[in-house]
Amino acid sequence: MTQEELDALMAGGLDDDDMEEDVVEDEEENGNNVDKESEKSNESTSEDYKLEGAKTWPPPPPTEDHKVVEQLDDVTRDSEVKATEIFDKLEAISDFTMQVENDANDVLDIAKKDIEVFKKLTDKFPHVQVFKERLEANEEATEKIENLISNAQMSSDEIMMIMDIMQYQDIHRQKIERVINVIRTLASYMNSLFSASKEDDKRVGSAVHIAGDTSTEDVVSNDDIEALIEQLGKK
Repeated sequence: MTQEELDALMAGGLDDDDMEEDVVEDEEENGNNVDKESEKSNESTSEDYKLEGAKTWPPPPPTEDHKVVEQLDDVTRDSEVKATEIFDKLEAISDFTMQVENDANDVLDIAKKDIEVFKKLTDKFPHVQVFKERLEANEEATEKIENLISNAQMSSDEIMMIMDIMQYQDIHRQKIERVINVIRTLASYMNSLFSASKEDDKRVGSAVHIAGDTSTEDVVSNDDIEALIEQLGKK
C-alpha cells in the first residue's frame, strides 16, 4: 500500500472493492518486482559481492569436495602410502640388480678360467683352430660380462639417487601437515572467538526493515499504522 492509498483510506475515499482490487494489483506488482529483483540479484551476485583479488563470490559451499583440511589429509595420506610403495619397488629393483651383478661376477670368473685354459691349449696346439676360436669367444664374452656388471652398478647408483630424491616427498608431506595444523588452530581460535553461551534458536529473529533503510519506500511506518488504527476506531 502506497502513501497515497493510505491517505485515501483514511479520508474514506476508498471502498472495500477498490481496496481488494488495489491489494490484488499491489500483490501482483510486488510479486513481479520481487521476481525481477530476485533475478537481478541472482545475476549480479558474483559481481556485487566480488572481493578484491577474488574471481567469484560467494565462495563454494562447504561440501565434501570443498573441505580443504580433509583434502589435504587425503593428499598427505595418499602421498605417504604411495611413497612407501615406491620405496618398496626401488628396494626390490635394487635387490634384482645386485643379484644380476653377483651372477655376472660368477660367470666372469668362469670365462676368465676358460681363457687361461684355451690360451695354454692354443700355445701348445697352435694349428688347432677350434682352440683359437674358443679363446676369442671367451675374450668377447668377458668384455660383455664386464659391461653388464658396470651397467648393474650404475643402475644401483641411480636407484640410490632416486631414494635420496624421494626424501623430499616426505619433507613436502611434513610441510602440508604443518599447514593443516595451522588451519585447524586458526579454525579452533575463530570458533572460540565467535562462540556464545546463548543458543541460536533462542535468539530474536532479525528485523526485516530497520529505520534508515533506503529500499523500503512503500513500507508503512509505525506512526502511519497507529494513525490508521485510530481512524478506523473512530468509524
